[in-house]
Parts: sequence; structure tokens; C-alpha cells
Amino acid sequence: MKLFRSLILSGALLALACCAKSGPQEIATGKDQCDNCKMTITEAKYATQLTTEKGRNYKFDDISCLQSYETSNPDKATNATSYVADFPSGQFIDLKTATLITGGTIKSPMGGNTQAFKDKAAAQKAAEELGANIVQ
Repeated sequence: MKLFRSLILSGALLALACCAKSGPQEIATGKDQCDNCKMTITEAKYATQLTTEKGRNYKFDDISCLQSYETSNPDKATNATSYVADFPSGQFIDLKTATLITGGTIKSPMGGNTQAFKDKAAAQKAAEELGANIVQ
């Protein structure tokens, strides 16, 4: 009977693990490290993530670290999805749908000096206020 219970419990846990959500994971600021530069992620609003085809997540402290990682690790970046934090809300959004602004008075952790926005109008307003340029 114990063996049967163990098998049922193991099967249930395996089923739950298979149904785990792929995509961006929560950033533990002050604990998670950037997978590119190995610095501790301290500002969640600049954080990014790369999720591979197999569901492995890589976390970064700046958009520039994500871009460097993608360039130096094409095997992991191919068919992966990149996520950026929407600067106003901190929620992760797909990089492909984000509006990016750069330059001006923006100061990000690794000097990429880029912010991501879900809403293009909010990005335009922030760009005007910060003296930044829209790049995507």
C-alpha cells in the first residue's frame, strides 16, 4: 500500500512539474545574479530575462547584458523569447512588443541606459521628459 501511495504522489508531482508556467520568473532583487556579468540584480525595473525553447530562464540586470549574452550564446538565444520589465509597472513583457527609449538622463545598472515600455504613448512622454530617443 505504501508503494502505491508513493507512486500516486510521484505521478501527481511529475504532472504538476510538467504543467509549470514557462516564461519570465519573478526577480529576487538583491539575491538573483545577472547571467551575463554576474552582478546582483538590484533594480527590477531594468531587469530582463531570456527563456529558451526548453523553458530555461536566464536573468539579467540590464538590457545591454541581455544583448551581450544573446550575442555570445547564440545556441541558447536561438528560438528563445526575451522579456523586459515594463518600466512603469515592473511587469515583464515580450521584448518584441516593447517600446524602448535610450539616452538622455536614463541611468541603468550596467550603462545600457535603456528603459522598456508596454505603452508607446508612455514611452514617448518619458522620452520627452528624459531627453531620450525611441529606438524600438
